[in-house]
Amino acid sequence: MPDGGRITIETANASLDEAYCRQFGDVAPGQYALLSVSDTGTGISPEHLSKVFEPFFTTKSASMRTGLGLAMIYGFVKQSKGHIRIYSEVGHGTTAKIYLPRMIGAARAKSVPAAARGESAQSPTARPGEVVLMVEDDEDVLDSTVTLLRELGYSVLAARNGAAALAQLRGSERVDILFTDVVLPQGMNGRALAIEAAALRPTLPVLFTTGYARNAIIHDGRLDPDVQFLAKPYTQQDLAQKLRAVLDAGAKV
Repeated sequence: MPDGGRITIETANASLDEAYCRQFGDVAPGQYALLSVSDTGTGISPEHLSKVFEPFFTTKSASMRTGLGLAMIYGFVKQSKGHIRIYSEVGHGTTAKIYLPRMIGAARAKSVPAAARGESAQSPTARPGEVVLMVEDDEDVLDSTVTLLRELGYSVLAARNGAAALAQLRGSERVDILFTDVVLPQGMNGRALAIEAAALRPTLPVLFTTGYARNAIIHDGRLDPDVQFLAKPYTQQDLAQKLRAVLDAGAKV
């Protein structure tokens, strides 16, 4: 953050299900403690983001660099049988999320819900004919989420930007909920898209998603406190429960 900004640090409990763990392949299902650190800085370009955990890789000047900071954090997390994900948008900021296994004592295990222990729990599924309009500019995230949605029984319309999503909404196809990333390309973010969508379909519920932590995205003014929001990365169970809750409540922007 060369010109200053805000750092948001959050902790939470998280349960990673089998579908999520299959997607990333380096973590076991179970209950985790989540540490999330977000900034409002310059962000990390995609080509650099793919290398941030490599030893000695750095974009700093020669006098400041070692290239070992994130590599050491990655090593610590993996030695602890944890998981780490970094989400970043150039010009907007970065969020790093570290998942560390939680200890559940034997005396308490019987009282802990199955989902909290990482055991399979039945996800709420789509009702007949329900359609999700999914808006996501990252092709890999879009493809994996469409797969999760279809496994839950939803029909899916996909768009890579706000303009494409609005074109879908101007058509005659059924859409039961708009599920959109907050940060989108080509000049229209998720919030602006939701406002335009409400003009076309006033009763359409909207669910936002982003890799930023909730407090970071709300306190930075990009979302209002009362909006419906699902943080990335999310499990299939998280996605299923949130979609069902928003659809059943008929939530609006």
